[in-house]
Amino acid sequence: MIENILNQKNIDEDRQGEALFNPASLKNNGKKLFLESYGCAMNFADSEIVAAVLIEKGYVTTQDESEADVILVNTCAIRDNAEVRVRKRLTEFRKRKVTKPWLIVGVLGCMAERIKTQLLDEEKLVDLVVGPDAYRDLPNLVEEVSGGQKAVNVLLSREETYADITPVRLDQNGVTAFVSITRGCDNMCSFCVVPFTRGRERSRDYKSIVKEVQVLIEQGYKEVTLLGQNVDSYRWNLTKKGEIENLEDETVNFAQLLEKVALVDANLRVRFSTSHPKDLGDDVLETMAKYDNICKHVHLPVQSGSSAVLERMNRGYSREWYLNRIAAIKRILPTSSITTDIIIGFCGETEEEHQETLSLMDEVQFDFAYMYKYSERPKTLAERKFQDDIPESVKQRRLEEVIEKQHFYGLQKNQSSIGDICEVLVENVSKKSQDEMGGRNTQNKVIIFPRMNVQKGEFTQVKITNCTKATLIGEIISTNN
Repeated sequence: MIENILNQKNIDEDRQGEALFNPASLKNNGKKLFLESYGCAMNFADSEIVAAVLIEKGYVTTQDESEADVILVNTCAIRDNAEVRVRKRLTEFRKRKVTKPWLIVGVLGCMAERIKTQLLDEEKLVDLVVGPDAYRDLPNLVEEVSGGQKAVNVLLSREETYADITPVRLDQNGVTAFVSITRGCDNMCSFCVVPFTRGRERSRDYKSIVKEVQVLIEQGYKEVTLLGQNVDSYRWNLTKKGEIENLEDETVNFAQLLEKVALVDANLRVRFSTSHPKDLGDDVLETMAKYDNICKHVHLPVQSGSSAVLERMNRGYSREWYLNRIAAIKRILPTSSITTDIIIGFCGETEEEHQETLSLMDEVQFDFAYMYKYSERPKTLAERKFQDDIPESVKQRRLEEVIEKQHFYGLQKNQSSIGDICEVLVENVSKKSQDEMGGRNTQNKVIIFPRMNVQKGEFTQVKITNCTKATLIGEIISTNN
């Protein structure tokens, strides 16, 4: 799955829905669209595709749900509590149809793909259900609903990448943007529902990726994040066996794609999400080291520190392999931050296996981690093969131990940065104070500093003066703009 790494940007399943903004100078069919997104960064990128498809057909977006003629909710199916929140939100939207009977309410994305017509027929919460590979069909499906029919398209594709669609950027800060490079996943981790909701893995033509990045630069963006369920398995014109599919076309792996994007503009920051431990090669790390504008941050989800648990998870690597990759990162990219995901209380996890996770955390000393109790998902291999047999109280206690250890190392890492001077891309006004600005450095760490005269999109040199376990605090030394 694409693990959520952008905690600084609040891209996680707890994030509230984000309404679209209205691009100017587009044709108008008189209908207003309100779109809300939940889940990982890929879902938010997909919402930009949805916006582009419907705006091209004349829909006007609105931030006010009460104005909308069409409400679409782009959903996440990774954990059960995400689906619970989405159902609650759909129920709220459905109530609006009492006074606005023409209102169309639809569900998109992974949850739509997983439970298909259940929301449509059994719970009667929505009028249309659309899976991640069927967004091109949205205008037709909306028309079907307008004609009095229910509408469903959850067909998965082996080819769809939306490479020819220019996304409508939802984050109107005009500073950072997501660029999808792959869709789907072939890894089949036993706990994960993504292969069933997003289909088989396929890579997007590298030329369309580079072109999209060039357009973003022309629009003033200063940073892009390349997205994929497993970016390291990106391959264009290569089969899984490494065979060339088209002799006339260039073959490109992820390290080569990363270099092509970095070369578009030396002033453009480049990030990516997410790497998989079994596929992260030294070539990617060496490319990161070669180019200053490729950010020095690797998110490498470990999930467990126990080889036995990793085998039950079908992760495709051992504890020893993971630590080998960590050693490579520290050798080739000594200034890189390293973040991770950890699942606590997976099926059959013994106390000894839990202690192996804690000891791995001691050895790696992650800068940041996403830490979750295991949540069984329908149709996964784990549901079919294993029993979710760890008591909730044990899961909670183990989670607290993992969180406590990570907070210790997170604070320690941040304290070691006090006195450092780093380049920060200014992204937004701080949520806590209008007198402060916030941005990130190359290690993807959030830095808060006095507002002074800096503007969004500027690069500034900041000296770190204080910190919390999650945030660096500093003062401006000079600006680069």
